[in-house]
Amino acid sequence: MAMKSLQRILIAGGGSSGWMTAALLARMFQGLYEVVLVESEDIGTIGVGEATIPAIKKYNELLGLEENEFMARTQGSFKLGIQFENWQRKGESYIHGFGVIGQDWEWLRMHHYWIHAHQQGRAGDFADYSINTAAALKNKFVRAQANMGDSPLSHIAHAFHMDAALFARFLSGYAQDRGVRRREGKIVDVTLRAEDGFIESVTMNDGEVIGADLFIDCSGFRGLFINQALGVPFEDWSHWLPCDRAIAVPCARSEAFTPYTRSIAHSAGWQWRIPLQHRTGNGHVFSTRFMDDAEAEKILLANIDAEPLANPFKVDFKAGKRVQLWHKNCVAIGLAGGFLEPLESTSLHLVQSGIIRLMRLLPDGGFDPSNIAEFNRQSDFEYERIRDFIILHYKATERNDSPFWDYCRTMEVPETLQRKIDLWMANGRIFREDEELFSEESWIQVFIGQGMIPRGYDPMVRIKSDVQINQFLGNIQTVIGKCVDVMPSHAEYVAKTCPAAA
Repeated sequence: MAMKSLQRILIAGGGSSGWMTAALLARMFQGLYEVVLVESEDIGTIGVGEATIPAIKKYNELLGLEENEFMARTQGSFKLGIQFENWQRKGESYIHGFGVIGQDWEWLRMHHYWIHAHQQGRAGDFADYSINTAAALKNKFVRAQANMGDSPLSHIAHAFHMDAALFARFLSGYAQDRGVRRREGKIVDVTLRAEDGFIESVTMNDGEVIGADLFIDCSGFRGLFINQALGVPFEDWSHWLPCDRAIAVPCARSEAFTPYTRSIAHSAGWQWRIPLQHRTGNGHVFSTRFMDDAEAEKILLANIDAEPLANPFKVDFKAGKRVQLWHKNCVAIGLAGGFLEPLESTSLHLVQSGIIRLMRLLPDGGFDPSNIAEFNRQSDFEYERIRDFIILHYKATERNDSPFWDYCRTMEVPETLQRKIDLWMANGRIFREDEELFSEESWIQVFIGQGMIPRGYDPMVRIKSDVQINQFLGNIQTVIGKCVDVMPSHAEYVAKTCPAAA
């Protein structure tokens, strides 16, 4: 029996999620399906998620983008990690860096030896043992040097900061050059098939009716298809992640052109700082249960590097996700499907992973339920594990200076996270489950950075003498320090390799 084929895919909404979807479908399917993207210039996009994680390089690779051109076109800068300030206690900071931590010694990860030395008062700053974190703290950057063998310079991992609006514009041109049809206008009605409740067509504000086989909802928080038309319930996670509003404002570029994002905890949330070539992005994420808008805006404006370039604007949100991201012939991508605050810069990654997951499970015209079920199973796992990692930042704190932090410090957490915490605190062990996003190195850095030092360590540490362990840790510090010394500054590297047009 011949397999019924999809003919047309309709994407509702532009912005980063819509155009990331359209660009990748155009590139990978090469005209196999007709792709139509509907967006209205009268409907704004959120546009505050400007920081990424290294996985974004895979997306760019799939599109065939040249990195220096991509950086120049998006006013981009490089990112080695995120600095968290005031999260464990006021005045304390640490960096969650990408890439490896030191090097393994035979069977064991380096951090076990560090825990042993720390308990004896002989350990250095944990940031000194990773090329990413050590370089970040000195505002140094260079791409990984593949020809450097086992040198730390060959293990540098990077992501990007970029202007989300410029990124969407760049991808819009890319997608349309490869056959995606952009339809300007507003969708005013969605028609469902009477026999099965599948989406049949949309009606535009000028009366045109556009039918399709597969509908992708990139309409943001309103969820035009997944929520308003199909009524898929929302799973609320705000009892674990109580922040529900952000106030954002750009300011002039700072002299501190850092190769890392800053996350600065305040009394009822946290502030982001994202350095771009032409400006710095700033925002204050906070809980309206514990702080009002006026106080939140005052804190934000008092803690930016330069004069604001626009008026502050507000974004309301709720942490959680749709119970199903794929329902009938509709797939929700980006904010339409769920929201996790950008504490670990995962927003664009969730768009990217959703698109790739859809392509791997793309249905024929029959929409076999097994494909839909597997898509939703994988999506649930990914969202929940990222959720747990973000919750850890709030839970692992000693702050007791405000009702917000009292709530976070004492709240119960998901069983999946509690299991990780218990295993870590026993003997410093952490295991990456299946294909969850964050590596063991990420969990290790946040645990240690926020003061969760295990009671013990792997007993195989005791095979080595204290003298051997001191020498091992000291050599890592020395080698990394020498590598950082020869690296150019972040500003110098950007100016030389990928400067944006004036």
